[in-house]
Parts: sequence; structure tokens; C-alpha cells
Amino acid sequence: MSSSINLSLTDELRQFIDRNTGDGTLYATPSEFLRSLLREKKERQEAAELRMSIIEGYHDAIIGRVIRFSGDLRNDMQQFGTSNRK
Repeated sequence: MSSSINLSLTDELRQFIDRNTGDGTLYATPSEFLRSLLREKKERQEAAELRMSIIEGYHDAIIGRVIRFSGDLRNDMQQFGTSNRK
């Protein structure tokens, strides 16, 4: 599904968009350029969340909050979730 949004931009931002779109640039249209920027921002946020989850996992391992892997990840996660809530 596609939807549109109207933005008010400063002259400086509009010039930035214009310099990065059109002939001789990577993006043909301002919409294409802005969608790309939004996707990049979304990917950076998702990567930051993943990094924090990894750090939390390392922290759990350091403090000994671990379980032995049984070969059934789903079951292990359920067991850990149950025992972790106590």
C-alpha cells in the first residue's frame, strides 16, 4: 500500500534534496531519495536494537544467567522464560 505525506522544508533542506536528485545523481526523484533515507534510518535503528540485544546476552552470560542448549531452541526459550520469571 502506498500513501503520501506532505512536508514543509527549509530552503537549505530543499536545496540538499535537489542536489541529490535528478540527472547525474543516484536518485531520479526527491521521493526516491527520501524513501532511501528513511529506509537507512530504519535499518540503523534495527541494527542498534540488535546490538543492544547482543550486549544483553553477553551480560546474561557474564552473570551466569544461562541454560544448556538441548537442541530444541523453542523449548529452551520457553523453559528459560518460565524460570526467569520466578
